Order: sequence, then structure tokens, then C-alpha cells
Amino acid sequence: MPNRQLTDDERKLLFEPLISEVRTRLKNLGKGDENLMWALRRKLTKELGYDERSKPMHRKILKLKKMAAQKGLCAVCRKALPEKNSVLDRFEAMDGYTEQNTRLICADCNVKIQEQRGYK
Repeated sequence: MPNRQLTDDERKLLFEPLISEVRTRLKNLGKGDENLMWALRRKLTKELGYDERSKPMHRKILKLKKMAAQKGLCAVCRKALPEKNSVLDRFEAMDGYTEQNTRLICADCNVKIQEQRGYK
């Protein structure tokens, strides 16, 4: 199932006012200090990313569990997974990085799957 996208009306009525409010709030908090503004934007981006993808340590632990459960094999091609650059593939992106919603795959299979899903 494709990931949920905002409709044109949702972008106009919900997102545009939200991003405008956030930018105004950042500007007010930054008080003209460009370094502070940069740091605030970066921290906000990082934390919002964690809301969607979870923290790196959580994903690392999950990868280790998947590696053991899959006996070191790619869930798709069944070849040995490399020590680095294996990918936690979510079946449903919105369901997050959980044991039930992920599989560990090799980089080559990840590229093929992303192409099949229409991502470039």
C-alpha cells in the first residue's frame, strides 16, 4: 500500500499554516542569531525524523535481532548478509520499525524493491 500523502486541500489548510507557524516560532526564538536558528532547525529535523524512523540505537538493536532470526541471510535473496550496509525494510512504512513490520535485506535487494515500489 502506498504511503499516505496529503491532499491539495490538506496541504493548503493544514500543512501550510503549520509550517508557517513553526518558521515564525523559530525566527522568534532565534532572535536574529543565524547560528541559533541553524541549530534549532537541525534539532527539530532530527527529532521529527526520530518520530518517523525511531532512534538509531533502536534500529541497530532491531537489525541485530533480525540478523540472528534470519540466520545471517537476506530475507529476499537468501544470500549471506554483509556485516555493514544491510537494510531494515518495513512492510508498511507507517507501522514503524518493529520486529513484526521489518525484515533485514541486502543493499542489492533494497534497490530492486525500492524501484518496484516506484522510489528512485
